Amino acid sequence: MLAQQKSEHRKKQILNLVLLALLLVAPAVLYPVFLMKILCFALFAVAFNLLLGYTGLLSFGHAAFLASGAYTTGYLLSNYSGLTTEMGILAGTAVATLLGLGFAVVAIRRQGIYFAMITLALAQLMFFFFVQSEFTGGEDGLHGVPRGYLFGFIDLSDNMNMYYFVLAVFLASYLLVQRVVSSPFGQVLKAIKQNEPRAISLGYNVNQYKLLAFVMSSGLAGLAGSLKTVVFQLASLNDAHWHLSGEVILMTLIGGTGTLLGPVVGATFVVNLEYQLSQGPLGDWVDAILGAIFVLTVIAFRSGIIGEVQKFMRKNLS
Repeated sequence: MLAQQKSEHRKKQILNLVLLALLLVAPAVLYPVFLMKILCFALFAVAFNLLLGYTGLLSFGHAAFLASGAYTTGYLLSNYSGLTTEMGILAGTAVATLLGLGFAVVAIRRQGIYFAMITLALAQLMFFFFVQSEFTGGEDGLHGVPRGYLFGFIDLSDNMNMYYFVLAVFLASYLLVQRVVSSPFGQVLKAIKQNEPRAISLGYNVNQYKLLAFVMSSGLAGLAGSLKTVVFQLASLNDAHWHLSGEVILMTLIGGTGTLLGPVVGATFVVNLEYQLSQGPLGDWVDAILGAIFVLTVIAFRSGIIGEVQKFMRKNLS
């Protein structure tokens, strides 16, 4: 058993190194801005998966956190020239984290569809707040957000510099989530997802654990929104729309809930598919095609891409 665990650990390390090497050389082959879009949405999906895949909480309002991070960072960097880019991103992440705490206090005592509907309702309130607020630019959004300089001397207007900064933040966040889910805290989250009454009977304060998971997920989603604003120099109402909350659910389910790599694969798949479809004659059918893929995934591939691959490997290679 110990030898098998060491072998699996070694295989995961090799896979991670291969993926890291591919990410490092990817800008030489693909457009860096497109790659950064994938990384931002991959981080968003990883954040959401911490809540759904490991805690069993389905949030229909995660776009609110991405948008709060995006608008906060965009506003601060546009109006305070002395503020460094990293401070603007940290501020956006902090605001999203606090917003997540507010959502959690209201919603965390509910379960199932009631929890999902409360998060959706709160997210819609935030959407109308962003529409009416002057600092967000209303329906026009925030445009021309300066990328600035990282640490005061690295010019982020250079796409290559910006890409490696986004990659570094994504990898740090991914490793953080990996550490969380493999820690005793993460094991309790998995126990809550599998059998909440049993976790309660063992003496765990499940609402406290769920609240911490929700806040952490919200903060990482806000970080994704802040990065996205700096990359595209834009924050708009699309970042706060309920459609984006549904899209991150789709990314996570397609890739595989409860797996670390699944949301990354799912986000890559969805972003690429949307781009390819938008360039062809099926551009008006993007939502319908994504909806059909969602239904197919739920019916036939409930474990997602990574989950199905893991099942195949356990069945045929063990």
